[in-house]
Order: sequence, then structure tokens, then C-alpha cells
Amino acid sequence: MRENADKTFFGHPRALATLFGTEMWERFSWYGLRAILATFMAASPAQQGLGLPDETAQAVVGVYGALIYLVALPGGWIADRILGARRSVFLGGCLILLGHVSMAVPVTSPLFIWLGLLLIISGTGLLKPNMSVMVGRLYPQEDDGRRDAGFSLFYLSINLGAFFAPIVVGWLADGDRWHLAFSAAAVGMALGLVQYVRGGRGLRGIGEPPAHVEHGKLGRLVALGVGAPAIALAAWAATGTLTIDRLTVAITVVIVLVTVGYFAYIMLGSHDLTEDERIRMKAYIWLFAAASIFWMIYDLAPSKLLFFARDHTDLTLFGIGITPATTQAFNPLFIMIFVPVFAALWVRLGTQVSTPQKFAFALVMIGVSFVVMAVAAALAGNGRVSVWWLVLVYLIQVFGELSLSPVGLSVTTKLAPEAFKSQMLGVWFIAFSVGDAIGGQTGRLGRVLSDPAYYLVLASMAVVAGLALFMFTRQLRVMMAEHHEPAMR
Repeated sequence: MRENADKTFFGHPRALATLFGTEMWERFSWYGLRAILATFMAASPAQQGLGLPDETAQAVVGVYGALIYLVALPGGWIADRILGARRSVFLGGCLILLGHVSMAVPVTSPLFIWLGLLLIISGTGLLKPNMSVMVGRLYPQEDDGRRDAGFSLFYLSINLGAFFAPIVVGWLADGDRWHLAFSAAAVGMALGLVQYVRGGRGLRGIGEPPAHVEHGKLGRLVALGVGAPAIALAAWAATGTLTIDRLTVAITVVIVLVTVGYFAYIMLGSHDLTEDERIRMKAYIWLFAAASIFWMIYDLAPSKLLFFARDHTDLTLFGIGITPATTQAFNPLFIMIFVPVFAALWVRLGTQVSTPQKFAFALVMIGVSFVVMAVAAALAGNGRVSVWWLVLVYLIQVFGELSLSPVGLSVTTKLAPEAFKSQMLGVWFIAFSVGDAIGGQTGRLGRVLSDPAYYLVLASMAVVAGLALFMFTRQLRVMMAEHHEPAMR
């Protein structure tokens, strides 16, 4: 009995502690960098920054986040077909560590910054989707209760890392010590890797490579994934028209086109989809669009809202001075507080509240949060307002997130056609990618709109989309619940 007790982690397999610690430190590195990236890029060279305009920095942060989610698809494929989840996580962590180390190099050339971001994107694509896969495989297939509880603990690790990272990294970056702050993110990932390697014995047999592997396939895949974009960028640069702004626009367009093309492939291709599956996919496309609008606004936290904290907020909380980056800790704090509240609420309401209604409520909440931002921006003018305005904004946004994010993967698996069951989980994350990419481009509206007008325009989009979902809830429920006679074939 004692031996078994020693091998548990709050009643769960001991290996969960390894994955918990690895994920917490990886998220520390990710959210730490995210909390200062935009302000670093917008800081002048005299402040050791890159000197980019705010709207360009916002666009870069947007496509950076978009690519992080997009590469989860090939990262999952590589794990399933070639490396296995366990090796993919280790390789991904090493790439992320190298990326943060590259950014920590204290040189004036931006080369190491762009190289670091590329390494972090590549590494996260390998690590992030496969961590969740291994958590699920710690439990027997029939042990749904403990698996759900295990994922709840795993979710806590994400938010612990996300909460402490902006505080620590933001404090280190204060006074233009950007590269010191980047090194803290590197240390975080290094600690995560140490935790992962030390606990490796408990992960044996989990996430192993497939039995039959085409060893040359990974090399060809890497060559294609790296070589094709490199050749395209080199050709573009040779024309003398390549700029950071144009590159972010091009990436955004590619992401949107890939998304539209993928859904067209599902709906129009010959995949033996039943009429019921096509109807469910039509409903899913509307929910996907709603989620993209939500993330377009929600993920402006590390750019537009960070700039507001820097320029227009009195950064004093309970009489203690804080950094602009510290405001990024409000979100994970509220998530940790309200996750059990919303979990209990959805259980209590049961089927009284449908998925479209939850998505609609989330859109209205994200819209209301930007109405509050518009008021704060108007009151600030060229001065500053209390940081409590941002606290209120993040609180409202968390109400929206907890109404949309937890049900997103669930509804994706429910509505996915049989021929696309495994792929559709990755498709849900493309909604994040589309939202982040387009959200990054909205910073250009600041050239023609005042800040209050900017926030109101985005708020109006979200509220109108939310109200439209409310209006068509009944039709969507019918499409999702298959309240029609199955089509004869």
C-alpha cells in the first residue's frame, strides 16, 4: 500500500506531477514572453527595443500567436506518425528553450529576436498539443471521472504559470532590461525540461512512436516546411518590397485562405459525408466564425490593452506600483477563481442553455468589455485612469471565455464528421489562429479612428454577432441535435 501511495499525485498517477510541472514552466515561459513582447518591439532603440510603431508591434504579436496555434496541427501529425508524443514534447521544449536563449542574447541586431520567435513557434507546435494527449493516456479508457479531474489539475498548471509569469518577467523587464526578462523565460523552460526528464521513468509506455515509421518522412517534412517559406521570403526580399507590415498581412491572408479552403474541402469534397453530417458541419462553421470573432478581441490583451496599460493607466494597485506587464496576470487569476463557479453553473443549468447560447453570451461579454474600454479611453484622453478599469475589463472577458472555451472542443467532437474525427480537434484551434491574426491587423484602424471609436467598432462587431447567434439559436440547435429525418442515400 505504501508503494502505491508514493506513486500518486493527489490521487492521480505520479506521472501527472511530471506533466503538471512541465506544463506550468512552459506556460511561464510562454506567458512571460507574451506579456512584454509588444512593448519591447515598440520601445525605441534608445530603450533597447526594436522601435516598431505600435500597430506594427500589434500585428506581429497577432501573427505570432496565430502561428503558435496553427503549427499545432503538423505538430500533432508528427507525433502520431513519426516521433510519438513523448519525444515530440522533449524536442519541442528544447526548441522553445533555444528560442528564449536566442532572444536573451543582448545584441542590437533584431536577427536573434526573429530567430528566437521562429524557434518558439516550432517548439510549441510540437509540445503543446502532445502534452494534453499524454495526460489523457495516463488513465484507463473507462476511467472518465479521474481523467476529467486530472485535466482539471493540468488546467490549473497552465493558469499558475500564466499568473506568475507576467509579474516576474514584467518586473525584470522594468527599466529596459528586456534581454534579462527573456532569459527568465528561458530559465522557466529549462526548469520544465528538467522536470520532464527527471520524471521520464513514469512516462515510459506513454506517447511512444508508432510501430512502423518512415524515417525519411520527418526529414522531407522539415525540408518542405522550412525550405518552401524560406525560398518564398527570399524571392520576396529580392524584389525590395518585403516589410514587416506586409509580411504580417500576407501571413494573415494565408491563414484565412487555408481555413476557408479546409472547410470547402470538407463540405465539397467526396468524403462519403451523410446529409446529417453536412448539416452539423454547417452549424459548426457558424460557431467557428463566432469563436474567431471572440478570440480576435480577447487576444488583444498582450498588445492593444498592454499599450493602454503602458500609456493611459495609473499603475498602482492597493498602493503598490506595478508594471504594464503585470496587468496580464489579472486574466489567469480570474480564471482560477471562476472555473469552479462556471463548472457548477453549467451542471446546474444542464440542457437549459445550449452551446449556441453560450457562444452568444461570450460574444456579448467580450463586446461589453470593449465598451468599458471605450469609456476608459475617453476618460483617459491624454492622461491616465485607474488600473481598476482594466481589472473590470478582464473580469468581464473571463466570464465570456468560460462560456465559450470549455465547450469548444466538446462541440467540435460532437459535430465532426466521422471521416474527420481526429483532424477536427486541431481545427478548433484554427479559430484561435484566425482570430489572433485578424485581431493583430485591427491596430491599423488606429490611423483613422480614435481609441474610444476603435474599441466601440470592435465591441459592435462582437455584440451584433452575439445577438445574431441568439436569434438563430433554435435553428442551430435543430441542426446540431439532428431534429430531422435522416437523409436516405
